[in-house]
Amino acid sequence: VPPNPLDVCVAESEGTIGYYLQQALLNKLRRERNKRFVVTVITQVLVDEKDPAFEEPNKPVGPFYTEEQAKEQMAQNPKWAMVEDSGRGWRRVVPSPVPKEIVQRYMIRDSAKRGHIVIAVGGGGIPIARDKNGDYVGVEAVIDKDLASSNLACELDADLFIMLTPVEKVSLKFNTPEPEEIDVMPVEEADMHLKAGEFAPGSMAPKIEAAIEYITTCNREVIITSSDKLQAAIDGKTGTRIIPTY
Repeated sequence: VPPNPLDVCVAESEGTIGYYLQQALLNKLRRERNKRFVVTVITQVLVDEKDPAFEEPNKPVGPFYTEEQAKEQMAQNPKWAMVEDSGRGWRRVVPSPVPKEIVQRYMIRDSAKRGHIVIAVGGGGIPIARDKNGDYVGVEAVIDKDLASSNLACELDADLFIMLTPVEKVSLKFNTPEPEEIDVMPVEEADMHLKAGEFAPGSMAPKIEAAIEYITTCNREVIITSSDKLQAAIDGKTGTRIIPTY
Protein backbone atom coordinates (compact mmCIF):
# COMPACT_ATOMS: atom_id res chain seq x y z
CA VAL A 1 0.00 0.00 0.00
CA PRO A 2 1.66 3.27 -1.04
CA PRO A 3 1.96 5.93 1.68
CA ASN A 4 -0.53 8.79 1.49
CA PRO A 5 -0.33 12.30 2.96
CA LEU A 6 -2.42 12.84 6.08
CA ASP A 7 -5.12 14.91 4.38
CA VAL A 8 -5.75 12.04 1.93
CA CYS A 9 -5.93 9.56 4.83
CA VAL A 10 -8.57 11.74 6.50
CA ALA A 11 -10.54 11.92 3.25
CA GLU A 12 -10.43 8.13 2.90
CA SER A 13 -11.64 7.58 6.47
CA GLU A 14 -14.40 10.18 6.03
CA GLY A 15 -15.67 8.36 2.97
CA THR A 16 -15.39 4.86 4.43
CA ILE A 17 -16.90 5.54 7.84
CA GLY A 18 -19.45 7.92 6.32
CA TYR A 19 -20.59 5.12 4.02
CA TYR A 20 -21.07 2.72 6.94
CA LEU A 21 -23.08 5.29 8.90
CA GLN A 22 -25.04 6.36 5.85
CA GLN A 23 -26.04 2.81 4.96
CA ALA A 24 -27.03 1.93 8.53
CA LEU A 25 -29.16 5.07 8.88
CA LEU A 26 -30.74 4.64 5.45
CA ASN A 27 -31.68 1.01 6.17
CA LYS A 28 -33.21 2.03 9.51
CA LEU A 29 -35.20 4.82 7.85
CA ARG A 30 -36.55 2.48 5.20
CA ARG A 31 -37.52 -0.14 7.77
CA GLU A 32 -39.50 2.60 9.51
CA ARG A 33 -41.02 3.60 6.13
CA ASN A 34 -39.36 6.99 6.40
CA LYS A 35 -38.43 8.47 3.01
CA ARG A 36 -35.75 10.86 4.21
CA PHE A 37 -32.30 10.52 2.65
CA VAL A 38 -28.80 10.44 4.12
CA VAL A 39 -25.78 12.10 2.53
CA THR A 40 -22.10 12.03 3.48
CA VAL A 41 -20.08 15.15 2.67
CA ILE A 42 -16.32 14.84 2.27
CA THR A 43 -15.61 18.00 4.22
CA GLN A 44 -12.64 20.33 3.84
CA VAL A 45 -11.79 22.57 6.78
CA LEU A 46 -9.63 25.65 6.36
CA VAL A 47 -6.86 26.24 8.90
CA ASP A 48 -4.20 28.92 9.26
CA GLU A 49 -0.70 27.66 8.43
CA LYS A 50 0.60 30.22 10.93
CA ASP A 51 -1.41 28.56 13.74
CA PRO A 52 0.93 28.01 16.74
CA ALA A 53 -0.01 24.31 16.67
CA PHE A 54 2.31 23.82 13.70
CA GLU A 55 5.26 24.75 15.92
CA GLU A 56 4.28 22.23 18.61
CA PRO A 57 2.70 19.08 17.14
CA ASN A 58 1.04 17.08 19.93
CA LYS A 59 -1.78 15.00 18.41
CA PRO A 60 -0.84 11.26 18.32
CA VAL A 61 -1.82 9.47 15.11
CA GLY A 62 -1.21 6.09 13.56
CA PRO A 63 0.24 2.86 14.98
CA PHE A 64 2.51 2.29 17.95
CA TYR A 65 6.21 1.64 17.41
CA THR A 66 9.12 0.51 19.55
CA GLU A 67 11.71 3.19 20.26
CA GLU A 68 14.03 1.62 17.68
CA GLN A 69 11.29 1.56 15.05
CA ALA A 70 10.40 5.17 15.87
CA LYS A 71 13.98 6.28 15.30
CA GLU A 72 14.00 4.45 11.96
CA GLN A 73 10.75 6.19 10.95
CA MET A 74 12.14 9.62 11.86
CA ALA A 75 15.31 8.89 9.91
CA GLN A 76 13.24 7.95 6.85
CA ASN A 77 10.80 10.86 7.35
CA PRO A 78 12.80 13.91 8.56
CA LYS A 79 9.66 16.02 9.00
CA TRP A 80 8.06 13.53 11.40
CA ALA A 81 7.95 14.15 15.15
CA MET A 82 7.45 11.09 17.37
CA VAL A 83 6.95 10.74 21.12
CA GLU A 84 6.48 8.04 23.71
CA ASP A 85 2.73 7.71 24.39
CA SER A 86 1.63 6.77 27.92
CA GLY A 87 3.94 3.77 28.22
CA ARG A 88 2.29 2.04 25.26
CA GLY A 89 4.97 2.75 22.66
CA TRP A 90 6.04 5.53 20.32
CA ARG A 91 3.68 7.31 17.94
CA ARG A 92 3.83 10.07 15.40
CA VAL A 93 2.48 13.44 16.58
CA VAL A 94 1.03 16.07 14.24
CA PRO A 95 -0.34 19.61 14.68
CA SER A 96 -3.97 20.14 15.69
CA PRO A 97 -4.77 23.67 14.40
CA VAL A 98 -7.96 25.57 15.16
CA PRO A 99 -10.62 25.18 12.43
CA LYS A 100 -11.34 28.52 10.76
CA GLU A 101 -13.95 27.71 8.12
CA ILE A 102 -15.97 24.73 6.89
CA VAL A 103 -15.67 24.95 3.10
CA GLN A 104 -18.83 22.93 2.36
CA ARG A 105 -20.95 24.68 5.04
CA TYR A 106 -23.57 25.98 2.60
CA MET A 107 -23.99 22.59 0.91
CA ILE A 108 -24.45 21.00 4.34
CA ARG A 109 -26.93 23.70 5.40
CA ASP A 110 -28.99 23.43 2.22
CA SER A 111 -29.16 19.63 2.41
CA ALA A 112 -30.26 19.76 6.05
CA LYS A 113 -32.93 22.36 5.26
CA ARG A 114 -34.33 20.00 2.63
CA GLY A 115 -34.81 17.40 5.36
CA HIS A 116 -31.80 15.20 4.59
CA ILE A 117 -29.61 13.75 7.33
CA VAL A 118 -26.08 15.01 6.70
CA ILE A 119 -22.88 13.30 7.89
CA ALA A 120 -20.09 15.87 7.80
CA VAL A 121 -16.71 16.99 9.26
CA GLY A 122 -15.82 13.35 9.93
CA GLY A 123 -12.71 13.11 12.08
CA GLY A 124 -12.64 16.90 12.29
CA GLY A 125 -12.58 17.34 8.53
CA ILE A 126 -9.79 17.37 5.96
CA PRO A 127 -7.24 20.05 6.96
CA ILE A 128 -6.45 22.47 4.14
CA ALA A 129 -4.81 25.88 3.80
CA ARG A 130 -4.37 28.43 1.02
CA ASP A 131 -1.12 28.63 -0.90
CA LYS A 132 0.44 31.83 -2.27
CA ASN A 133 -1.88 31.65 -5.30
CA GLY A 134 -5.00 31.32 -3.13
CA ASP A 135 -5.49 27.66 -4.04
CA TYR A 136 -6.49 25.06 -1.45
CA VAL A 137 -3.73 22.61 -0.46
CA GLY A 138 -3.80 19.75 2.03
CA VAL A 139 -1.73 20.06 5.20
CA GLU A 140 -0.24 17.46 7.53
CA ALA A 141 -2.49 17.97 10.55
CA VAL A 142 -5.52 16.62 12.40
CA ILE A 143 -8.40 18.89 13.38
CA ASP A 144 -10.24 18.36 16.64
CA LYS A 145 -13.66 16.94 15.73
CA ASP A 146 -15.49 18.72 18.56
CA LEU A 147 -14.14 22.16 17.62
CA ALA A 148 -14.93 21.51 13.95
CA SER A 149 -18.48 20.46 14.87
CA SER A 150 -18.89 23.55 17.04
CA ASN A 151 -17.76 25.72 14.13
CA LEU A 152 -20.24 24.01 11.80
CA ALA A 153 -23.10 24.26 14.31
CA CYS A 154 -22.59 28.02 14.51
CA GLU A 155 -22.36 28.34 10.73
CA LEU A 156 -25.66 26.46 10.39
CA ASP A 157 -27.29 28.57 13.13
CA ALA A 158 -28.25 25.33 14.86
CA ASP A 159 -30.81 25.52 17.67
CA LEU A 160 -28.89 23.04 19.81
CA PHE A 161 -25.40 21.51 19.75
CA ILE A 162 -25.20 17.95 21.11
CA MET A 163 -22.02 15.97 21.74
CA LEU A 164 -22.28 12.25 22.49
CA THR A 165 -19.78 10.51 24.78
CA PRO A 166 -19.53 7.16 26.59
CA VAL A 167 -20.82 8.81 29.80
CA GLU A 168 -24.33 10.01 30.63
CA LYS A 169 -23.20 13.24 32.30
CA VAL A 170 -20.11 15.40 32.66
CA SER A 171 -18.47 14.92 36.05
CA LEU A 172 -16.06 16.80 38.26
CA LYS A 173 -13.53 14.59 40.09
CA PHE A 174 -14.00 11.99 37.34
CA ASN A 175 -12.47 8.56 38.06
CA THR A 176 -12.37 9.26 41.80
CA PRO A 177 -14.37 7.57 44.57
CA GLU A 178 -16.70 10.59 44.73
CA PRO A 179 -17.39 12.00 41.25
CA GLU A 180 -19.77 14.96 41.05
CA GLU A 181 -22.17 14.67 38.12
CA ILE A 182 -23.30 17.96 36.60
CA ASP A 183 -26.86 18.59 35.44
CA VAL A 184 -26.56 22.25 34.39
CA MET A 185 -23.38 24.31 34.12
CA PRO A 186 -23.15 28.00 33.08
CA VAL A 187 -20.49 28.65 30.47
CA GLU A 188 -18.33 30.71 32.88
CA GLU A 189 -18.28 27.80 35.31
CA ALA A 190 -17.34 25.40 32.50
CA ASP A 191 -14.45 27.68 31.55
CA MET A 192 -13.28 27.88 35.17
CA HIS A 193 -13.26 24.08 35.58
CA LEU A 194 -11.51 23.65 32.21
CA LYS A 195 -8.71 26.02 33.22
CA ALA A 196 -8.42 24.25 36.58
CA GLY A 197 -7.72 20.97 34.78
CA GLU A 198 -10.93 19.20 35.87
CA PHE A 199 -11.46 17.65 32.44
CA ALA A 200 -9.10 15.12 30.89
CA PRO A 201 -7.14 16.22 27.78
CA GLY A 202 -8.14 14.27 24.70
CA SER A 203 -11.35 13.15 26.40
CA MET A 204 -13.83 15.55 28.02
CA ALA A 205 -11.67 18.70 27.79
CA PRO A 206 -12.06 19.14 23.99
CA LYS A 207 -15.84 18.79 24.34
CA ILE A 208 -15.98 21.44 27.04
CA GLU A 209 -13.75 23.69 24.95
CA ALA A 210 -16.05 23.20 21.94
CA ALA A 211 -19.11 23.90 24.07
CA ILE A 212 -17.58 27.16 25.33
CA GLU A 213 -16.72 28.18 21.77
CA TYR A 214 -20.25 27.45 20.54
CA ILE A 215 -21.98 29.26 23.41
CA THR A 216 -19.77 32.35 23.36
CA THR A 217 -20.19 32.63 19.57
CA CYS A 218 -23.85 31.63 19.15
CA ASN A 219 -25.30 32.12 22.66
CA ARG A 220 -27.20 28.81 22.64
CA GLU A 221 -27.21 25.67 24.77
CA VAL A 222 -25.07 22.54 24.54
CA ILE A 223 -25.97 19.03 25.68
CA ILE A 224 -23.33 16.42 26.50
CA THR A 225 -24.59 12.88 27.11
CA SER A 226 -24.33 9.25 25.96
CA SER A 227 -26.00 7.95 22.80
CA ASP A 228 -28.38 5.65 24.69
CA LYS A 229 -29.61 8.61 26.78
CA LEU A 230 -29.98 11.05 23.89
CA GLN A 231 -33.77 11.26 23.81
CA ALA A 232 -34.01 11.56 27.60
CA ALA A 233 -31.38 14.32 27.52
CA ILE A 234 -33.30 16.23 24.84
CA ASP A 235 -36.40 15.87 27.03
CA GLY A 236 -34.46 17.42 29.93
CA LYS A 237 -34.38 14.24 32.04
CA THR A 238 -30.63 13.59 32.01
CA GLY A 239 -27.35 14.65 30.45
CA THR A 240 -25.36 17.80 31.15
CA ARG A 241 -26.55 21.14 29.79
CA ILE A 242 -24.01 23.91 29.39
CA ILE A 243 -25.84 27.19 29.15
CA PRO A 244 -25.16 30.85 28.28
CA THR A 245 -25.32 33.55 30.92
CA TYR A 246 -28.51 35.48 30.40
